Amino acid sequence: MENSNIPFQTIDWKNVPRTEHKGETGIAYWQTLQFDGLRVRYVEYSKNYKADHWCEKGHIVYCLEGEVVNELQDGSRSTLRKGMSYIVSDDLSSHRSVTENGVHLLIIDGDFLKSNA
Repeated sequence: MENSNIPFQTIDWKNVPRTEHKGETGIAYWQTLQFDGLRVRYVEYSKNYKADHWCEKGHIVYCLEGEVVNELQDGSRSTLRKGMSYIVSDDLSSHRSVTENGVHLLIIDGDFLKSNA
């Protein structure tokens, strides 16, 4: 759904279509709302998920349930647990997600996260 303005709306995620994205290991399930310059996703990573690529995109990520390890290409790692968030602008880090027991995330990204670097 493309829109330049976003009217007030509630989202019942049970009614948002779910797409499957295979990782290097495991599977990611995305439920996506797309607006002009804004993407909002409910994302579930399966047990033993490891992303199949290094991501350069900016995100605001909120952990709803479970735990995910964020690996940066420079070798650093951080763990996101229920109730925690991270934020990064486009092109400021190469990162990927890894889970042992699975995780549920709310991920928001869009034009407002473009890097000025």
